[in-house]
Amino acid sequence: MNDLMSGGLHRLWKDRLVSQLAPFPGMQHLDVAGGTGDVAFRVVNAIQKAEQRVPGNTLGSVDEEDRTKVYVCDINPNMLEVGKKRAKERGLGNAACLVWMQGDAEALTLNDESMDGYTIAFGIRNVTHIDRALKEAYRVLRRGGRFLCLELSHVSTPGFREVYDAYSFNVIPRIGEVVSGDRASYQYLVESVRKFPNQEKFASMIADAGFKDVQYENLVGGVVAIHSGFKL
Repeated sequence: MNDLMSGGLHRLWKDRLVSQLAPFPGMQHLDVAGGTGDVAFRVVNAIQKAEQRVPGNTLGSVDEEDRTKVYVCDINPNMLEVGKKRAKERGLGNAACLVWMQGDAEALTLNDESMDGYTIAFGIRNVTHIDRALKEAYRVLRRGGRFLCLELSHVSTPGFREVYDAYSFNVIPRIGEVVSGDRASYQYLVESVRKFPNQEKFASMIADAGFKDVQYENLVGGVVAIHSGFKL
């Protein structure tokens, strides 16, 4: 469904998200609402590539407390099972750097200032209290840590906006009905996007949570946006 709805572009958007994160060896990273592993696998691969550029450095070459850890947090245990299965298919089934955990974005069980990075892709729109999730992100990040959010957003370009609205409300629910037999979920998806704060409003919410240097980047004219901020 993601491939059909976005024409495969969601893969490039997630690549862009991880490139902005700039993962590094020894990183402690949290990916929230990422049970299927899409973002976590990209983070691990980016770290492995970075290590290859440093002779003699591997994921297991440092003390346990300094090893790379990528925590995959999702409130849905079924999604986590999907992610674990996909990890095995990618040869990451026994990877010590991947930690799977069921949890709520609004009440994370991680310690204060324990993470170097926090990502959430296409998940914060479904959080009941977005402000609480943002405060939790701020709490678990270390000083200098970065928050990154990839989410469907608001198209503001005249002409394109009308075309996108027509596609969203008329085509996406029909695709969902044909492919997954679930029109209602995809009707909810397009409606929830319209209710989600626009780019400027969401940026102000991130700043209100305590983050500094808050920015956003529109992709495909604002169909999606990547918001970011630092805990300084």
